[in-house]
Amino acid sequence: MGSASRWGTLRDGFGRRELLALLDTIVSAADPFALVSNALRATHGVLRLGQPPDLVLRADRVLGVAIGKASCAMAQAADAALGDMFDSGVVVVPKGYAGDVGPRWRRFQGGHPLPDAGSMAAAEAILGLAERAVENDVVLCLLSGGGSALAAAPQEGLTLEDLRAVTQLLLASSVPIEEMNQVRRHLTTLGGGGLARRVAKAQVVTLALSDVVGSRPESIASGPTAPDPSTFDDARQVLARHHLWDKAPKAIRNRIERGARGEIVETPKSGDTVLARSRFRLLADGPACLRSAESEAVRRGWSVVQHSEPIIGEAREVGVELGQRLRVWTGSVDGPAVWLGAGETTVTVRGAGRGGRNQELALALASELVGVPNLCVGCLATDGVDGPTDAAGALVDGETILRARDKGFDWLAALAENDTYPVLASSGDLLTPGPTGTNVADVVVAFSGFGR
Repeated sequence: MGSASRWGTLRDGFGRRELLALLDTIVSAADPFALVSNALRATHGVLRLGQPPDLVLRADRVLGVAIGKASCAMAQAADAALGDMFDSGVVVVPKGYAGDVGPRWRRFQGGHPLPDAGSMAAAEAILGLAERAVENDVVLCLLSGGGSALAAAPQEGLTLEDLRAVTQLLLASSVPIEEMNQVRRHLTTLGGGGLARRVAKAQVVTLALSDVVGSRPESIASGPTAPDPSTFDDARQVLARHHLWDKAPKAIRNRIERGARGEIVETPKSGDTVLARSRFRLLADGPACLRSAESEAVRRGWSVVQHSEPIIGEAREVGVELGQRLRVWTGSVDGPAVWLGAGETTVTVRGAGRGGRNQELALALASELVGVPNLCVGCLATDGVDGPTDAAGALVDGETILRARDKGFDWLAALAENDTYPVLASSGDLLTPGPTGTNVADVVVAFSGFGR
């Protein structure tokens, strides 16, 4: 076995050190403290955003809301950059995430991927802060992945158990995140512009790290300060299309039906006056971080191909397709070369095993690489967490399936039972960095040395 590193104890092999160096570059490019620090300046009642500044606002004070897996570091950076302009804020992180945010922030821990009592308490604290916001304030909203569940309070007529039940249905049915958020934006108090509606008198600035394909503002943490292009009818169609309508709690169905009939006010749309003073800035996402990896590869003298389409779909199916694509690619390159892609696959849960979408993607991909030399592929959840495991993904190669087979594992049976973690652990291929403190979706990175 190889030596331990920030990525865990991995088996030695071709291309692994090169791949880990690129993964380090990707995670570093998504450093939330550095990104917020570079984007934010405040002096003498003037707030400047951008590098160089492209937005200048005057304010008496700044109130903060930080939600997501990167929220501690984002809150720390904002606190330092704002100085005396910063009044107070609420920061929400997943359970188990460390990080000191200082005395001016109230820190909450919420549930993820299912909202819990901590999520409700966090949402209520944010609504309380919103009530304090006045015309000469700036509400600074710092968003990163996981926010949809971390700060979630149900709308009137719904309970936390209703939210948990419908979220569990959506997660287990491989519903794409964009469609999932169409539903959640119509069920929670903050989602779908709900926070912007509560602080409409104040100026609102949102700085975001995106973990969703396309990086649309309404999709990041369910868009608490963004216009929502979806409707109650869209939410109903999502549940119906995935055969979940009859399985959803009765209270959920009643709310969506009432909204579709116009009996409940819709979420704010583009042009709504409650969004007139709201500004949004994207700090980083998966494609942006891949560009940093591309620059590092070029600096090292490697050729680079960046996959132009987002990597989406059922993980095990996408893995097979990518494996076939990379098998052809490695045979066409001459010398050291890198292939880069980003996105987020989904998993339809059929079994009771351990694993996550990146582990399923990696194992299915490895099945197409059996016997292929001089090629290594990494599948990584950039937040360091892949499913309910301590792994973030895996590095696989042409011997992964053979090593697992020698340990008595059947990779096909493992995929059928969503039980990929033990297989990849047996082959020495799991990436186990722990929470990275950031989140810019999932990445796939391949390194080839064919022809050297």
